[in-house]
Amino acid sequence: MILNETYTLSNGVEIPRLGLGTWFIEDRLAASAVREAVEIGYRNIDTAQAYGNERGVGEGIRTSGVPRDELFVTTKLAAEIKDYEGAVAAIRGSLETLAIGHIDLMLIHSPQPWSDFRGGDYAEGNREAWRALEEAHRAGMIRAIGVSNFLQKDLENILEHGSVAPQVNQVLLHAGNTPTELLAYCESRGMLVQAYSPIAHGKLLGRPVITAIAQKYGATVPQLCIRYALQLGAQPLPKTANPEHMRANTRLDFEISEADMEVLRTLDERDERDDEKDGEHR
Repeated sequence: MILNETYTLSNGVEIPRLGLGTWFIEDRLAASAVREAVEIGYRNIDTAQAYGNERGVGEGIRTSGVPRDELFVTTKLAAEIKDYEGAVAAIRGSLETLAIGHIDLMLIHSPQPWSDFRGGDYAEGNREAWRALEEAHRAGMIRAIGVSNFLQKDLENILEHGSVAPQVNQVLLHAGNTPTELLAYCESRGMLVQAYSPIAHGKLLGRPVITAIAQKYGATVPQLCIRYALQLGAQPLPKTANPEHMRANTRLDFEISEADMEVLRTLDERDERDDEKDGEHR
């Protein structure tokens, strides 16, 4: 069963192959959503400073009834923080707000602040933020560190100047938006790619090509999209607060043929793509 399967990061830390995204889940609802997910069998929960729900996620983890070391919790350093001191303070802030002991994975949320996404040069600021993550990692506060929304040039900046290579790059990845070259680059550098919004914020629901392929496997469109990310070697993070959807998203006991994978990989992005900026606060 998918909920019992794991990937192993480059530093030996195991991460469950399917996770729960919590973007747009309000803080007041996050604890119950996390508890529901853990009861169903999820062991991988993804949040971020930008989501404003770290407190609720932490409460859900603490009250789930499952030992802390059986759960994997990710959070992200706010994209606007591009200095060492600010990053140190923000990391401490997440540790205090979550109140779950350690953080399993922490990412730089974006190589640029959201107000200048894919804009200016923040290479030095990313190096400073990375230095703070490396120190927290060495101190045992964070078990693994990585980045999000980073392109190859952004990754090269960290690889060239950092002392620890990112173990993860979390990106927008779904049928119709498959960054093949970036996936290959991350794999070549030993980075696991996490796929946020694998169903494109729901925009792939009802698309005729995808619906027809899903029906071929007796699957729903969300199940097909999650399976697609897994077969690419990525770790999907579908977001939902609905327990029925949480359960349905785990029913992935089918294999997409290589021919259908190619169709999904090469969908006409003019029709199918999701604007990457929709992922701003992922």
